[in-house]
Amino acid sequence: MNWDTVEGSWRQVAGKVKQHWGKLTSDAILEIQGQRDELVGKIQATYGITRSDAERHVQDLDLEEVE
Repeated sequence: MNWDTVEGSWRQVAGKVKQHWGKLTSDAILEIQGQRDELVGKIQATYGITRSDAERHVQDLDLEEVE
């Protein structure tokens, strides 16, 4: 996944992120603005998982149709 593409298409991606990680608030998703590190940090804090687990979840997210 090319995160430059994600940043440019964040409005489209935000819905998929919200669907995948339902505990993330709309405000949190707006704050992320396509920044991968921000997304990982929010997932880690919200779900109480390790950073490496959060990284793996983000890496596994299928966003190919956004490109």
